[in-house]
Amino acid sequence: MKDPNETECADIVIIGAGVSGIGASRQLTAEFPDKKILILEARASIGGTWDLFRYPGVRSDSDLHTYAYDFKPWRHRSAIAEAPLIREYLDETVTEFGLDRILRLGHRVTAADWSSAEARWTLQVTVTDDAGAERPKTVKAGFVFSATGYYRYDQGYTPHFEGRDVFAGDILHPQQWPEGYDYSGKRVVIIGSGATAVTMLPAMLVGEGAAAHVTMLQRTPSYIASAPRVDNIALKLTKVLGPTRGYAATRLKNVWQDYLLVTVLSKFPTFGRKLLRKLALKELPAGFDVDTHFNPPYDPWDQRLCVTPDGEFFKALRDGTADVVTGHIERFTEKGILLKSGRTLEADVIVTATGLVMQLLGGIRPTVDGVPVKIPETVLYRGTLISGVPNWAMMLGYTKASWTLRLSNVCRLIIDVLRHMDATGDEIVVPVAPENLATQDVVDLSAGYMQRALAELPRQGTGLPWRMHTTFVKDNRLFKGRLIDESLRFSARTADVSGLTGVGAGS
Repeated sequence: MKDPNETECADIVIIGAGVSGIGASRQLTAEFPDKKILILEARASIGGTWDLFRYPGVRSDSDLHTYAYDFKPWRHRSAIAEAPLIREYLDETVTEFGLDRILRLGHRVTAADWSSAEARWTLQVTVTDDAGAERPKTVKAGFVFSATGYYRYDQGYTPHFEGRDVFAGDILHPQQWPEGYDYSGKRVVIIGSGATAVTMLPAMLVGEGAAAHVTMLQRTPSYIASAPRVDNIALKLTKVLGPTRGYAATRLKNVWQDYLLVTVLSKFPTFGRKLLRKLALKELPAGFDVDTHFNPPYDPWDQRLCVTPDGEFFKALRDGTADVVTGHIERFTEKGILLKSGRTLEADVIVTATGLVMQLLGGIRPTVDGVPVKIPETVLYRGTLISGVPNWAMMLGYTKASWTLRLSNVCRLIIDVLRHMDATGDEIVVPVAPENLATQDVVDLSAGYMQRALAELPRQGTGLPWRMHTTFVKDNRLFKGRLIDESLRFSARTADVSGLTGVGAGS
């Protein structure tokens, strides 16, 4: 029988075994082989996003040569890959580097309290076993790295739809997609125009279980561009240079290729609009109303650009098995959706691909010596360490490049901080922002799920070391040279950090 007061101690605890947590655990275990490191994962399996989402066609929206780790080459032929391939890659990483020894599945962190007297975090954990039974556990940690992503896992965002209860068919959210759900021969309406909708539409029209017809109903159009599923240049580089050097060369190529694309489209939005319109016209059926359905009211990269591998989204429109409707919903009806224009879209299945609910730190509300941390009043040191919060780092990736490109730099900062503490004997590090520091939003996209969450997010400064960039090339420059400065206050265990818990910054 398990001890109800079970406690486990570690030097470093990584919360989350998704792509960030697994990558960070490999880098930190390699750097600190003598430290005890644990990975706490709330779910019964690793993979994060790539294990949670099971909707048709779920895949990356970035190329895997930049999304995958710098220390483990992506070897699959597909550069844009479906979730099963990404999960396989993550499983390989865990096995290859022996991370299963430090992995604790079914460990959900529910609370975290810092004690200055102990110089430790006390994490309250709910452990769920294979039978679904729960028990409490305490984990003590000298340093915490939150790799929990940026959205809630237990629910997606669904706005109120009048008449929802009268619809005779099924209403599904992609985040809670039922396993083995049969939509064969059905008429499907997907509400939304983001990456999820663009992914699902062609995927639901493939194979024996294909839907009869799929409509993407959007209130606001998105920019959608075709990209090759297979990177032929990457294949040639790998053939010539070998797997490791070929992967590194491809990664460098794609980093600069993506950066130049984002830069050009952002700095020259009129040109960007015309270019993306022209590319879409080439892929769309003759006579398609491109200016109604593919002409967003915002500039390119104000929101993420949606990618469709090998133009599969456009192909479905050309085949006539799918269409796009732009309009506002009046209400759901028994047979489908009534638009404010008076048009009715008949459906057997309605998919609400209406977005995510943002949530940092996995919903944990840390306290410092019993005082709750007010995250919206904090500022991020190099986009990683939280002002006023001792011995805690978080992973925040890029919005205009592959999320994981930032991981190695984040780990380098953590490694430098821990090395410094080992060398000096200090046990506490607290980022302290200057008084009256000018701050700005930490995200720079106008997507609805981000705008809804701004009031709950930390801030960033306008200059070093309190800011980050949203593309790798520019942000990477901020991690050159010495990463530790006077904004990080190091101290011994007996130090009182209660006076350092405020942000000390105006916004």
